[in-house]
Amino acid sequence: MATTSTSAAYEGRHVQHRRPPRSVVPVLAPLVIWAGAAGTLALWWSDTSSVVGPAGWLTGAGRITGLVAGYACAVLLALMARVPLLDHGVGTDRLARWHAWGGRCTVSLALAHTLLIIWGYSLASHSSLVGQTTTLVLDYPDLLKGTAGFLLFLATAVLSARAARRRMSYETWHYLHFLTYLAVFLSFGHQLSNGADFVGDRAAQAAWYALYLSVAAMVAWYRFAVPVRRGLRHRLRVVAVRPEAPGVVSVHLGGEHLDELGGVPGQFLRWRFLTRGLWWTANPYSLSAPAHPRHLRITVKAAGGHSRALARLTPGTRVWAEGPYGGFTANRRTAAKVLLLAGGVGITPLRALFETLPGQVTLVYRARRPEDLALRGELDAIAERRRATVHYVVDTPERFSSPLTAQGLNGLVPDLADHDVYLCGPPPMAEAAVRALREAGVPARRIHHESFAF
Repeated sequence: MATTSTSAAYEGRHVQHRRPPRSVVPVLAPLVIWAGAAGTLALWWSDTSSVVGPAGWLTGAGRITGLVAGYACAVLLALMARVPLLDHGVGTDRLARWHAWGGRCTVSLALAHTLLIIWGYSLASHSSLVGQTTTLVLDYPDLLKGTAGFLLFLATAVLSARAARRRMSYETWHYLHFLTYLAVFLSFGHQLSNGADFVGDRAAQAAWYALYLSVAAMVAWYRFAVPVRRGLRHRLRVVAVRPEAPGVVSVHLGGEHLDELGGVPGQFLRWRFLTRGLWWTANPYSLSAPAHPRHLRITVKAAGGHSRALARLTPGTRVWAEGPYGGFTANRRTAAKVLLLAGGVGITPLRALFETLPGQVTLVYRARRPEDLALRGELDAIAERRRATVHYVVDTPERFSSPLTAQGLNGLVPDLADHDVYLCGPPPMAEAAVRALREAGVPARRIHHESFAF
């Protein structure tokens, strides 16, 4: 096995590793969510004296699934409200996975609620399912709007399916996902006006209003007001666009008061370039160098219409940046030794971490060809300055290749199991790397990965 590398011996006396305090947010957040679910079920329990007969059981199950679905809607919006405490503590990609899993559960609960209520009411009134459906939709208050909200939830679920996502751009999927806001708005009134657990119970109504208004305030503030305020405050503009590798460019940005953004190595922002064809969407790109009070830099590979267009940006183009986001930072570190494992343009957040992480750091950078190794000059300079090791692994020529396996990684980093690993690269590479790392004995808690895949 052969690799290209620049390295120097690490001397532990130069840098003393201090383990950062572990965040309690990843543990506390699920506990709060499940406690809220238990409190929601308590509404049904306290309002139900007995359940008798098939109609009663079906209606009771419909009420339970409806209550939990209503609570879950608020949780789903809170998870993606981009609240810094959640985003930095839990991590954007983990929140997205919770959101996706919760979304599937919520749609299933809403569907079960609809079918169970119709079935239970039809048994109680001795009417047909079609007749009972017509009566509910047309005669019950706010249920016509609730039906529209339910259909929008189903439409969002279909659009979020993996097969559908593959057929549309990130921008299209992103904006279609805003249908969930309309769906929740349409369904909210139905919950209070028709829910047996809310009618006549002012305490329950007040708790439900407090929940939804709090979530609405978080969404309005962090997803809309803060980006506008920061756009006006920081006055970001493109300073230069420079090529780094085939299809890869760095966008240099200048602005005012950038130290107030609070971005740290490993984080990303959502960038909105106010020029034709780009102004209507904000895409996530990592900082590829530590933030500076007067300038920032991102490094982007042409992988779609938006990223390809960045190579044609002209100096002076106005930019709005939302963020910083993500928990892919030094705070995740638990061990004295760190391996940074990059694939392709996944080097961007790892380059910033390579410069700033304390202690013994090794970088393994994988690419298809030597010319695809972006920022190589900077990486070599950082390795020399901090007396660290960097291995370059390419597919061709073969003498510089190395399999992405436990054996291959152990050949590069002999004491691999004692390392924390920060991993960033294309999804297939990241999945193969996680398997190899686990086989090599690296505990799952020490494998840190954040993905922007939607």
